[in-house]
Amino acid sequence: MAKSATDLMQEILFSTVLDSIVALKDASNGLPNPLLRELNSIHPNTTYADLPREVQSAIATNVRSAFTRLLKEGYSVSPGTEPRRAPPAASAPTHRPRGGERRPPRSGGPGPKRGPGSGSGPGNKPPRRP
Repeated sequence: MAKSATDLMQEILFSTVLDSIVALKDASNGLPNPLLRELNSIHPNTTYADLPREVQSAIATNVRSAFTRLLKEGYSVSPGTEPRRAPPAASAPTHRPRGGERRPPRSGGPGPKRGPGSGSGPGNKPPRRP
Protein backbone atom coordinates (compact mmCIF):
# COMPACT_ATOMS: atom_id res chain seq x y z
CA MET A 1 0.00 0.00 0.00
CA ALA A 2 1.35 3.45 -0.92
CA LYS A 3 2.03 5.91 1.86
CA SER A 4 0.40 9.29 1.87
CA ALA A 5 2.58 12.30 1.12
CA THR A 6 2.06 13.53 4.69
CA ASP A 7 3.26 10.26 6.24
CA LEU A 8 6.25 10.12 3.94
CA MET A 9 7.28 13.73 4.65
CA GLN A 10 6.92 13.16 8.40
CA GLU A 11 9.24 10.17 8.19
CA ILE A 12 11.75 12.13 6.10
CA LEU A 13 11.73 15.12 8.46
CA PHE A 14 11.95 12.93 11.55
CA SER A 15 14.99 11.08 10.22
CA THR A 16 16.57 14.38 9.16
CA VAL A 17 16.18 15.84 12.64
CA LEU A 18 17.63 12.71 14.25
CA ASP A 19 20.57 12.69 11.81
CA SER A 20 21.21 16.37 12.53
CA ILE A 21 21.24 15.75 16.29
CA VAL A 22 23.73 12.92 15.82
CA ALA A 23 25.84 15.23 13.62
CA LEU A 24 25.79 17.88 16.40
CA LYS A 25 27.01 15.27 18.86
CA ASP A 26 29.77 14.26 16.44
CA ALA A 27 30.78 17.91 15.98
CA SER A 28 31.25 18.29 19.73
CA ASN A 29 33.51 15.20 19.89
CA GLY A 30 31.38 13.75 22.67
CA LEU A 31 32.13 16.61 25.08
CA PRO A 32 29.12 18.17 26.84
CA ASN A 33 30.23 21.82 26.90
CA PRO A 34 30.85 22.15 23.14
CA LEU A 35 27.56 20.34 22.50
CA LEU A 36 25.68 22.81 24.70
CA ARG A 37 27.48 25.71 23.00
CA GLU A 38 26.45 24.41 19.56
CA LEU A 39 22.86 23.84 20.67
CA ASN A 40 22.63 27.31 22.21
CA SER A 41 23.96 28.90 19.02
CA ILE A 42 20.98 27.60 17.03
CA HIS A 43 18.03 30.01 16.91
CA PRO A 44 15.29 30.93 14.41
CA ASN A 45 17.60 33.22 12.43
CA THR A 46 20.41 30.68 12.11
CA THR A 47 21.48 30.18 8.52
CA TYR A 48 22.82 27.05 6.87
CA ALA A 49 26.33 28.54 6.86
CA ASP A 50 26.18 29.09 10.66
CA LEU A 51 25.83 25.36 11.33
CA PRO A 52 28.84 23.09 11.93
CA ARG A 53 30.21 21.30 8.84
CA GLU A 54 29.00 17.94 10.14
CA VAL A 55 25.41 19.21 10.38
CA GLN A 56 25.62 20.84 6.94
CA SER A 57 26.82 17.54 5.52
CA ALA A 58 24.01 15.61 7.25
CA ILE A 59 21.39 18.03 5.91
CA ALA A 60 22.77 17.83 2.36
CA THR A 61 22.77 14.03 2.49
CA ASN A 62 19.23 13.92 3.87
CA VAL A 63 17.91 16.30 1.22
CA ARG A 64 19.36 14.15 -1.56
CA SER A 65 17.94 10.99 -0.02
CA ALA A 66 14.55 12.66 0.53
CA PHE A 67 14.23 13.53 -3.16
CA THR A 68 15.28 10.01 -4.12
CA ARG A 69 12.79 8.49 -1.70
CA LEU A 70 9.97 10.71 -2.97
CA LEU A 71 10.72 9.66 -6.55
CA LYS A 72 10.81 5.95 -5.55
CA GLU A 73 7.44 6.28 -3.86
CA GLY A 74 6.00 7.68 -7.09
CA TYR A 75 5.69 11.35 -6.20
CA SER A 76 6.64 13.97 -8.74
CA VAL A 77 9.49 16.23 -7.73
CA SER A 78 9.72 19.04 -10.26
CA PRO A 79 9.66 22.81 -10.28
CA GLY A 80 6.18 24.24 -10.36
CA THR A 81 5.08 26.16 -13.42
CA GLU A 82 4.61 29.85 -13.00
CA PRO A 83 1.24 31.23 -13.99
CA ARG A 84 1.42 33.16 -17.23
CA ARG A 85 0.71 36.83 -17.10
CA ALA A 86 -1.93 38.29 -19.38
CA PRO A 87 -0.53 40.30 -22.29
CA PRO A 88 -0.72 44.08 -21.90
CA ALA A 89 -3.92 45.75 -23.02
CA ALA A 90 -3.96 46.89 -26.65
CA SER A 91 -5.19 50.36 -25.71
CA ALA A 92 -2.02 51.18 -23.78
CA PRO A 93 0.60 53.13 -25.76
CA THR A 94 3.46 50.97 -26.94
CA HIS A 95 6.05 53.77 -27.04
CA ARG A 96 6.90 57.02 -25.36
CA PRO A 97 6.93 60.31 -27.23
CA ARG A 98 10.40 61.52 -28.07
CA GLY A 99 11.75 65.01 -27.55
CA GLY A 100 10.38 66.39 -30.84
CA GLU A 101 6.91 64.89 -30.58
CA ARG A 102 4.12 66.80 -28.90
CA ARG A 103 2.02 65.33 -26.17
CA PRO A 104 -1.67 66.09 -25.92
CA PRO A 105 -2.58 68.15 -22.83
CA ARG A 106 -3.56 66.10 -19.78
CA SER A 107 -6.58 68.19 -18.90
CA GLY A 108 -9.03 70.22 -20.94
CA GLY A 109 -6.87 73.33 -21.33
CA PRO A 110 -3.27 74.38 -21.66
CA GLY A 111 -2.89 75.00 -17.92
CA PRO A 112 -1.24 77.90 -16.06
CA LYS A 113 1.55 79.79 -17.78
CA ARG A 114 4.91 79.40 -16.14
CA GLY A 115 7.59 81.88 -16.74
CA PRO A 116 9.82 84.32 -14.92
CA GLY A 117 8.07 85.86 -11.98
CA SER A 118 5.36 83.20 -11.63
CA GLY A 119 5.11 80.54 -8.97
CA SER A 120 6.79 80.50 -5.62
CA GLY A 121 10.30 79.55 -4.78
CA PRO A 122 13.75 81.11 -4.78
CA GLY A 123 14.32 83.23 -7.83
CA ASN A 124 10.63 83.44 -8.67
CA LYS A 125 9.78 86.75 -7.03
CA PRO A 126 6.71 88.66 -8.19
CA PRO A 127 7.53 91.85 -10.11
CA ARG A 128 7.66 95.06 -8.02
CA ARG A 129 5.09 97.73 -8.53
CA PRO A 130 6.21 101.34 -8.67
